[in-house]
Amino acid sequence: MKFYWFNRKAHYWLTPVVAIPFLLIVVTGILLLWKKEVAWIQPPDADAGSSVAALSLPQVLEISRTVPEAEIRSWDDISRVDFRPSKNLIKVSTKNAREIQIDAGTGQVLRTAIRRSDVIEQFHDGSFFHDRVKLWLFFPVALGMLVLWGSGVWMFLRPLFRLRAKT
Repeated sequence: MKFYWFNRKAHYWLTPVVAIPFLLIVVTGILLLWKKEVAWIQPPDADAGSSVAALSLPQVLEISRTVPEAEIRSWDDISRVDFRPSKNLIKVSTKNAREIQIDAGTGQVLRTAIRRSDVIEQFHDGSFFHDRVKLWLFFPVALGMLVLWGSGVWMFLRPLFRLRAKT
């Protein structure tokens, strides 16, 4: 009986502690599941017309500078450059949450859009707030959720075990 009482108390007191961070993790996780399907979260890949990649990295920087809303002055303003060989597409992600899609053969800017998926991912893992938040808040919340899951499963199964024992 003591374990059952402790289990219910742990479940009761852990719930409000993990509720808000867990809600943030769940909502951002749902958004991340849909990032390839919803253009608001992450821009879809544009279709590049050329078939041969011909751009160098300095050329990619110069082409990216021509997009005013990206506010690129140097490589310091760029967080990531992705090359998609199957699509002959270069994606430039900026630190101000912009994505520029460039045809790797012609250098033509195919699409520019806001890329929200990176910020959503930072909320999801807690790094948006501070890198230490991942380990000192979100990790304990994950452990608390593991305890809540286990105690919830036990509270669900215990009456079934008791019923089976009586029959």
